[in-house]
Amino acid sequence: MNTNPGPQQYVATAQRLNDAITRLRARLRAESGQHATGLTLTQLGVLASVVREGPVTAARLATLERVSAQSIAQSLAVLKAAGLVRSEPDAQDGRKKLMSADPSATELVDKLLAGRASFLARAVDQLVDGPDEREDVEKAIELLERLADVDLNAGGI
Repeated sequence: MNTNPGPQQYVATAQRLNDAITRLRARLRAESGQHATGLTLTQLGVLASVVREGPVTAARLATLERVSAQSIAQSLAVLKAAGLVRSEPDAQDGRKKLMSADPSATELVDKLLAGRASFLARAVDQLVDGPDEREDVEKAIELLERLADVDLNAGGI
């Protein structure tokens, strides 16, 4: 008889984790001023990837964002129209286009990230009590990073 807990035993925990992450993401969007940009979460994710990775192809962006080429094309169209990104021919392969961020895009992404980090730093400072809880926060971060990186198709961790 198998006494190891199975995935079904973690459904309630998984739902609580999902709910907490959803609420925290919504709070981070509000605290950072993200709503005022008029851009969707997907568009901002693509913009941040262009800022971080650029110059970058749309195909690479689709891989990074784990979305379809069509979704990337739609996001890039909005970002281009807003003047936040531009495309240039790839010097190595003229058939490809490389996406680059406008300096205003870098400023916007930096501002949003700083707003999120500031909120989290203040919240942790106010909420987390003592070195034991701070160690718990570090452990939680490590676990969340591992959860974000797990490849269940490759047989797990």
